[in-house]
Amino acid sequence: MMIKLRYSKRLFKRSSSSSKQQAAPRGGDNGGGGAGEIEWEVRPGGMLVQKREEGRGGQETVTVRVSTGFSWHHVSIGATSTFGELKVMLSMVTGLKTREQRLLFRGKERDDTDHLHMVGVRDKDKVLLLEDPALKDMKLRALSAP
Repeated sequence: MMIKLRYSKRLFKRSSSSSKQQAAPRGGDNGGGGAGEIEWEVRPGGMLVQKREEGRGGQETVTVRVSTGFSWHHVSIGATSTFGELKVMLSMVTGLKTREQRLLFRGKERDDTDHLHMVGVRDKDKVLLLEDPALKDMKLRALSAP
């Protein structure tokens, strides 16, 4: 269900000039009043919220720069994805299994269930990929065993 309400620009003043440009009415100016329209939608929980712009094309994606210490990988992934989903994409690129990977962002190791956007990952941010030291040690022992 969508409801359109009329509003006066004088009631909703924005502080920065960039947001004033975004607040311009969609249908043009109707003459003397300077009135525009705000589109509202009712969410499944019953909350009335301002409708989002459709221009984003669905889910927003970010490009994450992943450093393995000796090489860089650029991975495009949904902004609301988890670090576990990022590990799956990196396993295809690097050949490391997901359980062998440790991802660090802003100096902290992140859990597989942490969402990228919730910890602050933005476009072109750097994530450090390390191989799990315990599994790396077990691999070396298996290779050196007679």
